[in-house]
Amino acid sequence: MEVVLLENIKNLGQIGEIVKVRRGHARNFLIKYGKALKASKENIEFVNKKKSELNEKNLELKKGAKKINDILNKASFKFSKRAKENGELYGSLKPLELTKAIEEAKNIKIKASQIDLNKEIKKIGSYEATINLHAEIQSKIHIEVVKEEDKA
Repeated sequence: MEVVLLENIKNLGQIGEIVKVRRGHARNFLIKYGKALKASKENIEFVNKKKSELNEKNLELKKGAKKINDILNKASFKFSKRAKENGELYGSLKPLELTKAIEEAKNIKIKASQIDLNKEIKKIGSYEATINLHAEIQSKIHIEVVKEEDKA
């Protein structure tokens, strides 16, 4: 299915580009969340007329993302989790826990879907995660998971 993009999307394209995507992705994500329109003649003309307005909106979003990046980039977060003797966690550290920690520590709202852990955090140790703030801006944060002290 062909769609015309209403915003810059990482690994897909820029505003106004006509891209070919799978039907489900177009219907369930791009069109549903206002990120694209079906590539019809009318929609393409509409996007070309509104392109400068969309670019301005994108610049505003990018400025906001840069401010958040200045605060978050290279920030460290420490989590105390219950673990076995060999260092394996009971469960794992989820992106939702990270979003809560970021909001408490830095007063910044991040969606769990913006966090890329690279791999699941299931052991005690140090990790790095990427936060996708904008199509062109990503922050790297450091995560340290330590064993929770047993309560006597």
